[in-house]
Amino acid sequence: MSIQEEKKPESFTENVIAVSNDDADFRLLTADARKARERALVRKLDRRLIPTAAFIYLLNYVDRVAVTAARLQGLEQDLGLTIVQYETILAILYATYCPMQIPSNMVCLCAITRLRPSIYIGACVVGWGLTSALTGVTTNFSGMMACRVFIGVPEAAFYPGVVYLLSRWYTRKELAMRSASFYFGSLISNAFGNSIAAGILAKMQGVLGLSAWRWLFYIEGAITMAFGFLTMWLLPDFPHNTRWLNAAERHLSQVRLAEDAGEADKDSDNLTIYDGFLLAIKDPKTIIFMFLTCTQLLGLSFTNFFPTLTATLGFSTTITLLMASPPWIFTSVCCLLNAWHADRSGERFFHITGWWWVAMLGYIISLSTMATGGRYFSLFLMTSGYCGFALTLTWVANTIPRPPAKRAAALGLVNGFGNLGNLIGSYIWNASWGPQYHQSMIIALCSLVLSSALSFLMRWILIKENKNMAMEENKLLEGPGRERIEEAARLEGITFEEAVKRRKGFRYLY
Repeated sequence: MSIQEEKKPESFTENVIAVSNDDADFRLLTADARKARERALVRKLDRRLIPTAAFIYLLNYVDRVAVTAARLQGLEQDLGLTIVQYETILAILYATYCPMQIPSNMVCLCAITRLRPSIYIGACVVGWGLTSALTGVTTNFSGMMACRVFIGVPEAAFYPGVVYLLSRWYTRKELAMRSASFYFGSLISNAFGNSIAAGILAKMQGVLGLSAWRWLFYIEGAITMAFGFLTMWLLPDFPHNTRWLNAAERHLSQVRLAEDAGEADKDSDNLTIYDGFLLAIKDPKTIIFMFLTCTQLLGLSFTNFFPTLTATLGFSTTITLLMASPPWIFTSVCCLLNAWHADRSGERFFHITGWWWVAMLGYIISLSTMATGGRYFSLFLMTSGYCGFALTLTWVANTIPRPPAKRAAALGLVNGFGNLGNLIGSYIWNASWGPQYHQSMIIALCSLVLSSALSFLMRWILIKENKNMAMEENKLLEGPGRERIEEAARLEGITFEEAVKRRKGFRYLY
């Protein structure tokens, strides 16, 4: 047996779906070719997967929050809505959006053998675009409620589904930046979505005898549907079956993820998606992340009322919508820089929780003054809290990496339960509490304090588990374990220290 054959197990090629046994495939794992080919593979994914996902997310949020912009142009008056009915229209979306995320991610997992994720996610984009467009034809509260209920079903597939898809392609040290780049679409949509809405609402009033807010839903829904069909071609599937990668690239994609976690990124043959759900719900870390995300989103629930908050500054509808853009542009830039540094440092707690503290400062300033300058500055600080949320599911994927069935269920559970915070938040920004909204801000501030405490608890747990894993590995350096490492080092022509470093296993990022 040659030395090269001895080295194959160290590269974690076992349990990875092999595309062929050609020497060219395994040559990718040698030092010289591996780095260059891996960089090329990541660049190829970055050019296609990330921009597509980010643009879909932009459309997702534009469609979802269009109702808040439409409110400023007569939606409530035309449909005869009361304040409570408007709040219910915002909240009802989460009645389907939250519970559907868990089964949706399980369907996405089944897509390995039954349905390609690119087709599944693309069809969901077309579905919510159609429902959004139909919102423009509603004439009463019941019709609006029906549209909001059904738009939550296809939207539920998107966010946790794409985060799960990203975790099937990128390593732990690459995932934060890519997840934030994807979430960038959501943040920037709050900026340009309001600008687009301002243009439509200002120019389309009375065209063909229709209200401008109806044109808002028609135009945005049509754009979403068109891009949904394009998504089916643009998005990748999984490392073993993506059509626009060659055999060697598919093989390398699997091997590098196996090396990152110390095991193949695939479920055992007897592990079902229901087993993955049970594994996730029994893990205390999943439960902590669920409540952490819920309290975080309750603390950041102002996003559905952001144009309303900006309107408290006292400007016209068009100026109000335009002034709502700069805080989100600022947050989008901060989000990318924060994620870049999180990947470089491997740190998670301060890169997530620290931004909640900035948002808390924004609430405190807004509670202290009604001056236009101070109030507007506080909006910049409040929106920056979403820089932390952008990395929350990344932290979940880093913490619950294997098996994939468990990771998929955990992502669905965390984001599904977490968005109950948005549902609750639909009722805390009561118009009768405006224009100060002091009660609303106090509730949000307390929620972020609780989420910070849960984040600290998670950090403490992960530090403790890393220490336990290190102690177990140190035991292997004694007796027969040390002899095996020395023999492996001799066969591979490396030092004992290098061999020990290679054998170090998975570590949680905190």
